[in-house]
Amino acid sequence: MSMDPENPGEYTYNPAKPRLIMEYLERKGLIDNFNIEGDFPPLSREDYYIAHTKEMVDNFFDRGKTSRILGVKWTPEYARATTYEGGSLYHAIRYAVQNPEEVCFSPSGAFHHANPTRGALFCPFSGQVIASMKVYQEFGLCGAYIDLDGHYGNSIDNSRDFVTDIDKAISPVCGNINIMAYHQKYMEELKTNLAVLREEIIGNRVNYVVFGHGADSHEWDELASQLSTEEWIECSRLVYTMIRGTEAVTGKQIPLILFLLGGYRKDDYNSVLSLHTADLVTCLNILCGREIDYIPEVTERKPG
Repeated sequence: MSMDPENPGEYTYNPAKPRLIMEYLERKGLIDNFNIEGDFPPLSREDYYIAHTKEMVDNFFDRGKTSRILGVKWTPEYARATTYEGGSLYHAIRYAVQNPEEVCFSPSGAFHHANPTRGALFCPFSGQVIASMKVYQEFGLCGAYIDLDGHYGNSIDNSRDFVTDIDKAISPVCGNINIMAYHQKYMEELKTNLAVLREEIIGNRVNYVVFGHGADSHEWDELASQLSTEEWIECSRLVYTMIRGTEAVTGKQIPLILFLLGGYRKDDYNSVLSLHTADLVTCLNILCGREIDYIPEVTERKPG
């Protein structure tokens, strides 16, 4: 496993993905569709205590200790990067709830497998829990996460017994939507979950939505394989069409935040970036009135 940000083809969580996706959007002539804001502070040490034990947090930042299951090499630069990645999601949600007419995109991820006492897989901390708890503490708002990664995002569920008031910050009814089916059954389950979320929004029990469309739910990914390219993009359409339709019913705009989740292609990392771009373009076309013609460039994974 590589933590080399200059080597995006390596097989695992890529810490350079935020930079790579922005560079990809620029290469494809799409970057002008985004208003880029980079002036935000990182998370503080105390912020991590919201969702994790003090021992875990201090071991990470003071002693460079990560859970073995994380499988990454700790460096001071990596530790510092996690604080900005977590800060990116928090400030995106914070901005969106204050400016619901704008869709916010946080080019961040690796947030949804950590537990209160340890990191897990490629996730050192529970960024979703930290961000939503801070937003609840400041604004009293409750959010929901649509987690269409290829692997079940367990951080929210595993924090329910550890974090006080988490049920007020992240909906206990539909706050952590994950789909573990395949192809048509996957999309049918997503429709069912979105219908529940829609009613929670209409009932003012969910005040904002965070959507992470992991590229590893694509059938040619190396770590998961649930959907064809057409089905994967259709899932994006289902989400954004639900948002648009719900806004029409409520007469108000729903704060929506997008962020990145998994995608593992050592043979062609551009396929991962292209899927993320297809999701962003789908959002721009459905919710922002754009007419962008973008064809995903996803290559079939080579055997072996």
